[in-house]
Amino acid sequence: MSNAVSALQGVTSEGFAMITEAGLRGMITLRGDLSSAKLKKAVKSAAGVDVPAQRACNSAGDKAVAWMSPDELLVMVPYAEVVDATSRLVKALEGEHALAVNVSDARAVFTIEGAGGREVLAKLSPVDLSREAFTKGKFRRTRLAQAAVAFWKRDETTFELVCFRSEAQYVFDALSMSAKPGSEVGFL
Repeated sequence: MSNAVSALQGVTSEGFAMITEAGLRGMITLRGDLSSAKLKKAVKSAAGVDVPAQRACNSAGDKAVAWMSPDELLVMVPYAEVVDATSRLVKALEGEHALAVNVSDARAVFTIEGAGGREVLAKLSPVDLSREAFTKGKFRRTRLAQAAVAFWKRDETTFELVCFRSEAQYVFDALSMSAKPGSEVGFL
């Protein structure tokens, strides 16, 4: 049994959107040739989803794969499975120019839920979050106020956001302030 604890231990804030620190998530930074059949097969085996298109995140249940850059993916699995998943990726990619590193304990994950979630993020990030531009599965690496983050639209009312663990409190506070009732700006 692991003694690991999440960055903010599940703290929540309720405003016109619900902000929740989502707890521990297994995360693997995978660098390599994203067009490689060997890499695609290894990712599918580890996460159960295909390598996503540019600026997208493919997810199924508690597993996901996000496009981070032309040669980088973020593979997400349950925390209890991350050591095994990392080992399987390394083994599957032997002989391939690739790197798989477990970064789980260096990151924090938040969910932004509710009809106001889009507005919460739009107030803090220089991303076009209009309904037409940012649909389910869309993914961006960007800034949230002064913090480096990545976020994606999981479903119609839920966004997920990843940040450095060292910035978790700052990100939670910024999201909570942005979701404060009465601070709505009418962005839908």
